[in-house]
Amino acid sequence: MLELLSKGNFWVMLSLGEKTSKADPPWDDVIPIARTYIVAAPDRCVWATDWPHPVSIVQPPNAADLLELMYKYAPDEATLEKILVHNPAKPFGF
Repeated sequence: MLELLSKGNFWVMLSLGEKTSKADPPWDDVIPIARTYIVAAPDRCVWATDWPHPVSIVQPPNAADLLELMYKYAPDEATLEKILVHNPAKPFGF
């Protein structure tokens, strides 16, 4: 993934941390993975949930808990705003 991100034309969606995690909530074991992506390509990371969780076989997580995980991914307010506001505007033309 880091090799793809280094090319400059790939994006990463910081989602499904709860499904990637090997731990119970709050899924802190996936934070280093997300932070690695953010460091590698801070202008090409976006965040999303899997709502409405169409393939969940267990009760889906609370969306607020997923957003809290995103807050842990971003090292500061400027990066958080970039991931949640400015970066998604680029590919979607907002």
